[in-house]
Amino acid sequence: MAGAGEDAERPGYAELVAGLAAANARVAELEALVAELRAKLGKNSRNSSKPPSSDGLSKPPVNKDRSLRRRSGRRPGGQEGHEGAHLERVEVPDKEIGHDPEGSCEECGRDLADAELLEGGERRQVFDLPERIVMRVVEHVARVRRCVGCGRVHVGRFPESVKAPAQYGERIKALGVYLHVFQHIPYERACQLLLDLAGVEISTGTIKAWVDRAAAGLTAFDEELRKLLICEPVVGLDETGARIAGRLRWVHVACTENLTRYSVHEKRGRQAMDDAGVLPDFDGIALHDGYASYATYQQARHALCGAHHLRELIGAQETGEVWAAGMGCLLLDTHEAVEEAKAAGRDALSEDALAELHDCYRELIAMGHEEHPGLAESAGRRMKRSDPENLLLRLDAKEQEALRFAHDFRVSFTNNLSERDLRMTKLQIKISGCWRTMEGAERFLAVRSYISTARKQGHRPLDVLGKLTAGQPWLPAAAET
Repeated sequence: MAGAGEDAERPGYAELVAGLAAANARVAELEALVAELRAKLGKNSRNSSKPPSSDGLSKPPVNKDRSLRRRSGRRPGGQEGHEGAHLERVEVPDKEIGHDPEGSCEECGRDLADAELLEGGERRQVFDLPERIVMRVVEHVARVRRCVGCGRVHVGRFPESVKAPAQYGERIKALGVYLHVFQHIPYERACQLLLDLAGVEISTGTIKAWVDRAAAGLTAFDEELRKLLICEPVVGLDETGARIAGRLRWVHVACTENLTRYSVHEKRGRQAMDDAGVLPDFDGIALHDGYASYATYQQARHALCGAHHLRELIGAQETGEVWAAGMGCLLLDTHEAVEEAKAAGRDALSEDALAELHDCYRELIAMGHEEHPGLAESAGRRMKRSDPENLLLRLDAKEQEALRFAHDFRVSFTNNLSERDLRMTKLQIKISGCWRTMEGAERFLAVRSYISTARKQGHRPLDVLGKLTAGQPWLPAAAET
């Protein structure tokens, strides 16, 4: 029987061994590739940072155990003590319609047409639009008067806003801008809507000119908005891609509960943020999703979005990461504790609670490193790693940023406010497909910043747009402290 030594001496044996080793290496490589592709196919908006629009018609099931929404124990609908929203009767209606009793008296049979009208009676009010919304034409007359003393003739002056023999007024201009910028109605459909609604035929070029002039009048507003954001204690930041002039560009937002400011740039990172003009001078707390360029602004403190972490932790848990399940529960429990403390009127968690929180956090990070031996030693090297490994390293290095919401109640657990503000720009892109020019995108976002900020501060969009089209833009106020 031939031994191993004899086999090694046979012709071609070394080539077979080398080929088998190469085949095994290739199999291992393909298995890793298959695992990576399966992981990518398994990603959705609930276990990664992919947007919900990428899920298509097959939406992933909701994991209620991982949701930020917890059962409150209250019945659905309005709660006891909630004022609600309903119609209130007015003292003086625009029109009154009387409904007289018909027929004859049930007692004596006399016709009720000439019956005595008494005071009182039940009243009901119907709130509705007029049958027709029509344009109102106001004629301005520059009157000519002769002085009775010297005979000199004087001519009246038109208001500054009245410049042509026939022109549109501020309200219709405000409505046109509102329909396009805030309701995302394309120019042609906005023209059709105004024709159907008010019977006025306006060209698409006219509405575009209104939007352009509105944006041009926002220089002072934008500068005031930028200054207010710089002075805010916490600002939410986010960015999203947009097709502009056929190329990928980036829309950035800086916002609070009281302010919204959009900007657009060719770049996504530091250069775009510098040009936007908020972060270079901001020394408060910047709340964001962890994009690396934000961290380069070291004069500010940073807070990371907990919703992003939860989605990534769900994805890691689905691949068998035990530490990720524990970390997700810890973040959710801490968020709940913070909300309970806020409801009780407290402005911070106790020192003991914070100490226990950080102890649990470090234990879970240590558990993660036990599941990934050698990861800590290679943390400083640039190399290909799995998503759970990258998440573990980030949470290890960014503990203070990830738990900032537990130390400072001004910081939200999530960056949802910024995402909500950006979502409407994505809606505009879905409707129109893109912006044709960078200038058009800049004008749109300038007006959108104006309307969003005004609404946050309790103003009706048409009112502030009317001021803007009249050349007297409304200016934002700082949040009350």
